[in-house]
Amino acid sequence: MRAILSFAFAVTCLGADWPEFMGPARDQTSPETGLRDTLPAPVVASKRIGTGYSAPSIRGGVLVLHHRIDREEIVEAIETKTGATKWKYAYVSHFTDPFGFNNGPRCSPLLVTLPGDAPRDVCITFGAEGVLLCLEFSSGKLIWRRDTQPDFNVPEAFFGVGSSPILEGNLVIVQVGGQLNSGVVAFDASTGRTVWENVGAKTWNGLHKLHWPGEPTILWEPGSPDYEKQASYCTPVVATMHGKRVLFVVTRQGLVALDPKTGEHHFSRWFRVRQDSSVNAMTPVVKDDLVFISTAYYRGGSELLRVRPDLSGVDEVWRGTQLEMHWTRPVLHAGYLYAFSGRNEPDGRFRCVEFATGRVAWDRDEGWPNGGHGHVSPGSEPNVFGRGSAILADGKLIALGEAGLLGLFKPNTEKLEELGRWQVPGLTYPCWAAPVLSEKRLYLRSEDRLVCLDFAR
Repeated sequence: MRAILSFAFAVTCLGADWPEFMGPARDQTSPETGLRDTLPAPVVASKRIGTGYSAPSIRGGVLVLHHRIDREEIVEAIETKTGATKWKYAYVSHFTDPFGFNNGPRCSPLLVTLPGDAPRDVCITFGAEGVLLCLEFSSGKLIWRRDTQPDFNVPEAFFGVGSSPILEGNLVIVQVGGQLNSGVVAFDASTGRTVWENVGAKTWNGLHKLHWPGEPTILWEPGSPDYEKQASYCTPVVATMHGKRVLFVVTRQGLVALDPKTGEHHFSRWFRVRQDSSVNAMTPVVKDDLVFISTAYYRGGSELLRVRPDLSGVDEVWRGTQLEMHWTRPVLHAGYLYAFSGRNEPDGRFRCVEFATGRVAWDRDEGWPNGGHGHVSPGSEPNVFGRGSAILADGKLIALGEAGLLGLFKPNTEKLEELGRWQVPGLTYPCWAAPVLSEKRLYLRSEDRLVCLDFAR
């Protein structure tokens, strides 16, 4: 691993960390400036790694990668200045993806300082079969471990565990997906003890399956395909709304709002398509009193919802198929969503959509026919982004296509303004993790390779 991040010159201290999924503000943005306006970019290092789909996280000059080699999931801390491995923590994983995708982790590491009289820097990871770890950030020493699948009666997920953990106060909040009422669980960050658990039968019974024929009343039956699997691939979001901290979680059944401190239920809204072979995977976008949710399956589309002042429910602002988001999440900037929409590779579209109204400002086809593992070999990557992922920094959108095409765009609501594109050497399909930016270095991963680029202007 030493060759991965061996820099040609010292890293400056002007950059920012990227310590968790979606970055320092949990919104795919970085405060870094002085970034390049053109492509290609110098390749600092490129290295084959273990399998997985999770983006790395970076804090204080240490990159943490969660990947799988053979039958072990490995949490690996790497010094970004030297490329040297600082520590590793490995454990056995028996996970096998039921649809034939790779068996590595899907969730990004959470690098945080635990509050208290003696603050402690930790690394928290969530593995593909539900192993939740808290490690000492400086050494990789195990602090605590929870095996969530047996602890909370979690049925097998479609594609393994894919909802990253978050920290709120002294609680690690995780979408676990347990039955009957353990869809979301909060753990004491210092000890791993269960503080509260909620979401399931008691938060859904008696409500209605919105937009299903006849909108039938929900009667929770754990063995039913409608209710058996609770966990989605959306990461929880905490926001201050109407003067209170509110936890928003999109489960497989839909949107749930809770008190993050106690787990008290505010409201639920059904949001899933009727077909069993479907998931919710886009982390919701929350702005002011608005929540945007979306799915790519079977024309489920998107909804913008306004949360009522008493937190008793939501009112629909708009609903439609302007965006059909799979796992990638739109970037919200100056009142517009910039997003790669589409369920499968041929469906990919790059769109700019007005957040408040759902109006499509512009649209470009980014799909390719017959895309997928069996149709893309190194050197034959299509010159399109497919269902790409994007972040925003220094006034530019940095987008990674799912076959390794890197793009730079200027946010513009009048037209699509592309500054450059480049097929990154060594990357090929699938690249399903969003770019990570820290210290003017851009980190990109495919399912088995990590590439570091010098992104300074």
